[in-house]
Amino acid sequence: MSYSHFLLTISKGIAHVSINRPEKVNAFNQTTWEELKAIFEALSDDPAVRVVVLSGEGKLFCAGIDLELLMGVKSIESITCGGRRSEKIIGFVKQLQGCVNAIELCSKPVLAAIHNGCIGGGVDIAAACDMRYCTDDAYFTIKEIDLGMVADLGTLQRLPKFVKPAMVAEMAYTGRKVGAIEAKEIGLVNNHYSDKETMLREVMQLAASIAAKSPLSIRGTKQILLHTRDHSVADGLAHMGVWNAAMLLSDDLTAAFMGAMTKQMPEFKD
Repeated sequence: MSYSHFLLTISKGIAHVSINRPEKVNAFNQTTWEELKAIFEALSDDPAVRVVVLSGEGKLFCAGIDLELLMGVKSIESITCGGRRSEKIIGFVKQLQGCVNAIELCSKPVLAAIHNGCIGGGVDIAAACDMRYCTDDAYFTIKEIDLGMVADLGTLQRLPKFVKPAMVAEMAYTGRKVGAIEAKEIGLVNNHYSDKETMLREVMQLAASIAAKSPLSIRGTKQILLHTRDHSVADGLAHMGVWNAAMLLSDDLTAAFMGAMTKQMPEFKD
């Protein structure tokens, strides 16, 4: 399928999704949010896809939410009933949250390849990915504070799960830019590279390594990691037992054993 604001290619189990609104520095308007959700829901269900790489075209990765979309929300002020006005705003926020959630809910691992600016809503998007990589010139900023807003699409909920909460607080309270080196130091990114070309080459190689593994096990590992993040150790172990009871004795297990015995790379079904 073709999309207005994204490029999508699928090859050898790797889906490469690239935000393609360079004339607006990849800022997200309503259509872009809706397409983001549609893409990741489709990729989640596509058996030919084993891993996803998310990047951006043009000057920077993502400038966040399109200010025209925010200005459009101002029209809600015309609703005279305070309760109905609040209800409308909650519905709008939940709809955008659902678009970002689609990345996290995608059954396949998602690797973000970030160059230059990752601003506001771009941080929400990056935080929903499984792994993040960036260029040396990349920077991250929770910009909402400078717009008189509170970041509302997942940054404040997800970042403290893998970045020190005090650092997330500093970023959220100040809106300051966090560069690539600091981003790696605080766990915001896995690694950084000299330029976009090098980053994409390295990230694609990593994606190829993941795509070569058992798709069933990769999907299960993502599901288990997300469950573990939000539950106690005891709950996580119990859930793991149920998952293994359902999924352990698979064709993928047989293929992996045969590959180990013959010292050949196993081939797994989609």
